[in-house]
Amino acid sequence: MKKYLVRRLLGLIPTLFIISIIVFSLTRVLPGDPAAVLAANEEGYIDAELRAAINERFGLNDSMIVQYGRWMKGVFTGDWGISIFSGVPVFSQIMERASFTIQLAVLAWVTAILIGVPVGVLSALKRNSITDMVATTFAVSGIALPNFWLGLMMIILFAVTLDWLPAGGYTPFSENPADWFKSMVMPTIVLGTALSAGIMRLMRSALLEVMGDDYVRTARAKGLGEPTVIWVHAVRNALLPVVTLITLQLGLLIGGTVVTETVFFLPGVGRFVVDAVIAKDFQVVQMGLLFLTLGVVIANLVADVLYTILDPRIQYE
Repeated sequence: MKKYLVRRLLGLIPTLFIISIIVFSLTRVLPGDPAAVLAANEEGYIDAELRAAINERFGLNDSMIVQYGRWMKGVFTGDWGISIFSGVPVFSQIMERASFTIQLAVLAWVTAILIGVPVGVLSALKRNSITDMVATTFAVSGIALPNFWLGLMMIILFAVTLDWLPAGGYTPFSENPADWFKSMVMPTIVLGTALSAGIMRLMRSALLEVMGDDYVRTARAKGLGEPTVIWVHAVRNALLPVVTLITLQLGLLIGGTVVTETVFFLPGVGRFVVDAVIAKDFQVVQMGLLFLTLGVVIANLVADVLYTILDPRIQYE
C-alpha cells in the first residue's frame, strides 16, 4: 500500500505539470489587456507610459517561458503574485475564500451522501414499488434541474415569498451560528440535490447487481438476519463503484461551486475567479483555476485509497 501511494504521488507530478501549462495558457488567451484597462482614464484614453510601466511591473514583457517559470517558482514558494486590480497578495485572497468553498463543498457532499445512499438502498429493496418510482423521479429531477434555476426558485420561495432565509450573502459561524446556518441552507441543498440524485441511482443499480451474488445467498443460508446480510455484506460491496462517484464529486464540488456562489453572492473561490475573469486579473485567475483543479486530482487519489478500505481483496502491486 505504501509503495502504491508513493507511485501515485509521483504520478501526480506530470499530471499537475500539464494542468499548470493549460491553466497558464488559458489566462494568456483571455480577451483584453489588463494593463490597458488600468492605464485608461475615464474617457477611455490609454496612457502609453503608464501601460508600459504596468507591463514591466508584472513582467508581461517577458517571454511566455520566462513568465511560466517565474509563476511556477512562486507557486512552490508561496509567492502567488499580486492582484493587478486590488494590489493585495493573491495567496491571502485565495486562502480566505478557499475556506468557504471547502466548507460549502463538504456540507453539500455530506448531505448528498446522507440522502443518496439510504434512498438508493431503499429503492433497490423496494424495486418496482411506489417507493422506487418516487425515488427514481427524484433522481431524474435532481439530475435534470440546473443549479442556477433551482437556486433562483429557492430564493423566490424561501427568501422573497416566505421570508424565512436570506436571499444571499454569508455570515461566519463565529459571528452568529444561527445566521450562518440560514445562509448555508439553500446553497447546500442546491449543490447536494444533483449529487444525491446521482448517488442514489448508482447505489440502487449496484445493490441490485450484488443481491444475486453467491456470497449474499451464503450469508442468508448461514441464518444471518436480513439487516446484516444487506448492510454488512451486500451494501459494503455495492459501495465500491459508488465510492468512485462520491470521492470524485467532492473534487468536482470544490471546482464546481461557481454557479451557486454567484447566484447566492457567496465569498468563495469560484465567484472570485469569475469576477477576476471579468476584470482581466490574470494573476488571480491562474491561481484560482489551479486551486480548483487540484481538488479533482486529489479526490481521484482518495478514491483509489478508499477501495482497499472497503474491499481488502483489492491489492495494489
